[in-house]
Amino acid sequence: MKLSQYISDLLYRYECVTVPDFGAFLSKPISARIDNATSNFYPPQKQLSFNVQLKSNDGLLTSYISEIEKISYEKANYKIQKQVVQLKSRLKKGETIVFKHIGELTPSKKGIISFSPSNHLNYLSDAFGLVSFVSPKISRKSFVKDSKPNDAIKLPSRRERSRQFIRYASMVIVFMGLGGSIWSNLHLAEIEKENILAQREANITLESKIQEATFVMDRPLPAVTISLKKKSNEFHIVAGAFRVEANSNKKLQQLKELGYNAQCIGVNRYGLHQVVYESFEIRKDAEKALSKIRKVHNRSAWMLAKSLP
Repeated sequence: MKLSQYISDLLYRYECVTVPDFGAFLSKPISARIDNATSNFYPPQKQLSFNVQLKSNDGLLTSYISEIEKISYEKANYKIQKQVVQLKSRLKKGETIVFKHIGELTPSKKGIISFSPSNHLNYLSDAFGLVSFVSPKISRKSFVKDSKPNDAIKLPSRRERSRQFIRYASMVIVFMGLGGSIWSNLHLAEIEKENILAQREANITLESKIQEATFVMDRPLPAVTISLKKKSNEFHIVAGAFRVEANSNKKLQQLKELGYNAQCIGVNRYGLHQVVYESFEIRKDAEKALSKIRKVHNRSAWMLAKSLP
């Protein structure tokens, strides 16, 4: 099974891809940056990380494998668990596991797993086509030579005097042009002032005429109704995805009893009913709520960016 390929495919669309009973690969968008030491320019991209604490099966990876390989959900889950057993065995032996185009997992003697992300792919779809490049440093040479005390003073040659004359003449022309431009601006300002005074007098005359007139409207204009499109919450803190709808309703009721503004946001492309703690309009508010929920309630909670109909 091409586990690395499946995880890589999902990282383009999701910020959290969990391998059940193993860990989760997370992605976070970062801005373009410059490496001053190497003069490398890097485009915006998704920064990858690995969290060994997120092990609960949210159904995302299993459903994707089930769809791609045309097998049942249960069989896809069995194939993942079989792969996970092999991965854990290799880590226990001290081997480094390479996930192609994602990164490497290396165990330490104390049992701590470190992750080194790969830079071969940029998982940020908005930065498609942008690549890193190196800009060479610009060297500036000084054209002023140190003069020695005994150097003789040289008079400018005829050619140099001609160049100085042309330079001074150019400066005079520029100043004359600036003077003409200033005078033109002053003249335009005077015209604008007269136009404002004339407009003010015309407004006073028009107001006096309006006060003398009487308007009778037999057929008033119909009222205009303007409908404003309400902003939708696009960032959701996912509590779980369930194949059975009754289980999703049970989870929804539990979250509401705990005081969360929970809701069901429908069925995803894999046929799973998604239940969220809460939804937000602003990404920073969603990230703040996600951090709090992971600390006090559910370490496996993750954020989904999706516009609801």
